[in-house]
Amino acid sequence: MPHVNIHAAKTNLSRLVEKAAQGESFVIAKAGKPMVTVSPYKAPEKPQKRVGFLKDFITASDDFDHIAEEEIAALFEGSP
Repeated sequence: MPHVNIHAAKTNLSRLVEKAAQGESFVIAKAGKPMVTVSPYKAPEKPQKRVGFLKDFITASDDFDHIAEEEIAALFEGSP
């Protein structure tokens, strides 16, 4: 991995960034001592869609949306 001193890095920043973006990593050094590594940015992977991720683990009965329908209606409407 090539080393570039800090002054040269400031002078040629655009060119160096372009090279790094193309996959050519390099080290910026100060007085010959390596300080930082510049490498291409890797975007994080998009998270997988989570909708339906439990479909194989949870089941609901066919009348799930009607369970305790009368009791719930009575709570909202008042008991007769």
